[in-house]
Amino acid sequence: MVSTPLRERGRHAKSWRPSRPDIWLPAWPLAGLLVLYPVWWALGLGVLIFPLAAVPMAWFLVKAQYAGRSVRLPPGFAFWLVFLVVLVVGVAVLGADPVGTVPERGLARIPGVLFRLGEYAALTVLLLYAGNLTERELPKARLVRQLGWLFAITVAGGLLGVFAGTFEFTSPIELLLPEHVRDKGFIRSLVHPYAAQIHDILGDDRPRPAAPWGYTNTWGNNFLLLMVWFCAALFGAAASRRARVLAVLCLAVSVIPVVISLNRGLWIGLGVAALYAAVRLAFAGRVWVIGVLVAALAAIGAALVVTPLGDVVAARLDNGKSNGVRSYLVERAVTGWVESPLIGFGSTRTTIGGRNSITVGESHDCERCGNFTIGGNGQFWQLIFAHGALGTLAYLGFFGYGLWRFRRDRSAIGIAGGCALIGSFVSMFWYNTLVTPLAFMFLGYALLWRNAANAAESTITRSGVTH
Repeated sequence: MVSTPLRERGRHAKSWRPSRPDIWLPAWPLAGLLVLYPVWWALGLGVLIFPLAAVPMAWFLVKAQYAGRSVRLPPGFAFWLVFLVVLVVGVAVLGADPVGTVPERGLARIPGVLFRLGEYAALTVLLLYAGNLTERELPKARLVRQLGWLFAITVAGGLLGVFAGTFEFTSPIELLLPEHVRDKGFIRSLVHPYAAQIHDILGDDRPRPAAPWGYTNTWGNNFLLLMVWFCAALFGAAASRRARVLAVLCLAVSVIPVVISLNRGLWIGLGVAALYAAVRLAFAGRVWVIGVLVAALAAIGAALVVTPLGDVVAARLDNGKSNGVRSYLVERAVTGWVESPLIGFGSTRTTIGGRNSITVGESHDCERCGNFTIGGNGQFWQLIFAHGALGTLAYLGFFGYGLWRFRRDRSAIGIAGGCALIGSFVSMFWYNTLVTPLAFMFLGYALLWRNAANAAESTITRSGVTH
């Protein structure tokens, strides 16, 4: 055997520093963020809690890295870094006014862009922190249960919106703000808790569930993203029979706010997610799941027939008031992308007038008549308009790579994570992801990443023992 010279071994030892697993990351920044989210919402923090929670997360990551523990990056992270770079570069074109949009100084658009940049940065820290936690620090099963808890909170918020649609209150954070600040629509949406949004879709004003996520569309998006983890947590092998019975009751009751929300995008997303999960489970040898899916669909169909919920669904399908607006905004997003195809315009823009006339605008009597936000009708349309082809490909490349990378994971986490990513791809044509939907997409990605890493470590350990 040829020995390595002492000088070379010494030089090699100095250039390579092994990771120290004895340096722990605390789980409380992430656990507190998720478990206590209803409290943050009631305090008026809501989505503002994410950048606040990112501060200790970033501190502990830097501290661990400096002390010798390697901070790992998720697979495909280069795509996400490119997306972040495009976001920053986009600041340079904030002064541009695409054809048909309201002229505005670039400086006036800075606050909104800084808010989005801050949230994207905070969620990136969240992804890295959740992915670097070990089983000893925060078991994957516990993180799945915490996401399942938020699904139960989403259902509770939906029921509150259905039966007490006008419920709202002034939060402590809101009280601390000057009156002229908290009266601004954007600020109010961040700090003022309310149960539902009141919309005229079926010919009269009706509440559409929003709590605790701020907007009805965000409520629907989060319902879809969190339901898969609720199912993974309570239908897993470790769940008791009582827990499973309660889970079935929760899912049954959730049909009420899902229908009353009039959220067609949610209905489509749930169908796609259920079909994807059934196919994945069937290929894993659990063909009986197909029968369960058929029985569940039959039960939902019967409920719609024998209850007033069926009339609500029929009325919603017959009243597509938002179709024209969405088509108009899709056209404006594509037109804007043609004007600036590589990096977009750095942010959203407001249309001059409405889809029928440039003289039609938003008013007190008709808030949805004009001055629409280009890119506000879905993540995909925002990507191509605000961040161009480079930002769109980088964003979709990151999540698409994750979906491909973890496609062979047939565990409960693997199937639930796949459902979440598939659901996000389907819903991006009518839902925007910032802030909370993207947070849950990242946490799903982190669970898939950790699950794959743990499986690889187990394989290496078994191989070492065999040899």
